[in-house]
Amino acid sequence: MDIFLLVTHLLSSLTNPPLSHTPRFSVQTAATIAEELYGIQATVSQLPSERDQNFLLTGESNEKFVLRIANGLEDPALLAAQNEVLQYLSTRVPFCQRPIASLQGQYLDEVTSTDGQTNLVRLNTYLPGVPLGEIPTRSAGLLNDFGLKLGLLDKVLLDFEHPAVHRKFHWDLAHWKTVVKNYCGLVHDTQLRTAISRYEVEFERDEAPLLPKLRCSCIHGDPNDYNILIDPDSHAVVGLLDFGDIVYSYTVGDLAIALAYVVLNDDVPLTTAIHVVAGYKEALPLEDNEIEVLWGLMLMRLCMSVCLAAYQQQQQPGNEYLDISQRAIREHLPELLAIDRQEASSRFKDTV
Repeated sequence: MDIFLLVTHLLSSLTNPPLSHTPRFSVQTAATIAEELYGIQATVSQLPSERDQNFLLTGESNEKFVLRIANGLEDPALLAAQNEVLQYLSTRVPFCQRPIASLQGQYLDEVTSTDGQTNLVRLNTYLPGVPLGEIPTRSAGLLNDFGLKLGLLDKVLLDFEHPAVHRKFHWDLAHWKTVVKNYCGLVHDTQLRTAISRYEVEFERDEAPLLPKLRCSCIHGDPNDYNILIDPDSHAVVGLLDFGDIVYSYTVGDLAIALAYVVLNDDVPLTTAIHVVAGYKEALPLEDNEIEVLWGLMLMRLCMSVCLAAYQQQQQPGNEYLDISQRAIREHLPELLAIDRQEASSRFKDTV
């Protein structure tokens, strides 16, 4: 698993429902739910999930679905928003899952486990493909298509509205100052802590004044390279998964977050970023202020990741994976911070 993705999953427990409320439904119970709620007789297998339970359903005609049983403390309003955004996107873009209503016409139903635990359940269509994070060689065409599809998504989301996405969320780039100021001091590595503190000052001076001028809209919030599905033959983007981090924030935030994943372990990070940005701009032209802050926001996402990891490590001092993640980011973040942000902005502006 991509190391930056790993730390993101580990840190999700900071504000997301705790693992103690993770559902524990059996495969057999999932099959019963599929038949009783949705009228689907299927072969069932469990899919990886941290806070929830996901099951792959394969019907008699080989049609596939994903049954999603939510964490017991998940906000029903946010789950409803995720359903609504998928319904909204289903008629506008071809690369997102579609929610399927139950036999009673509901997109969100309650189910009860054998031990009496009640959880909310949803059914989505299944999208085949290979995660971008498992593609070792990423061509310019693939990176460009990633940017294009993300731009198409964000363009469509400009007109989507739901009250539940207006929320306080620790990964929201709009909360950069709170995260860095509260947790940077917990970073053990002196050089890394100093670099982040120095960058905080630079970001406050150069990018922060532009942030109030940025477009805001509902965004995916986590277009990481394991939420992006690739057709292994055409190397085109065919799926964008998991709207669990959906939030109303800077529109360009999706692009900044996506860049953080694709450039972190890249030998030519700026060139890689340019390919993604070019595709994005083809679908959704960037405003001047968005271009000016894009590289800076990408760096801030990485800084927030380090700070949140330091906080989580304080809470879980024996968690060796958090230390591994910090070492990986420590290795690459100084190189990325050394790239001139004005040069990056200029290169982004010149992409066509």
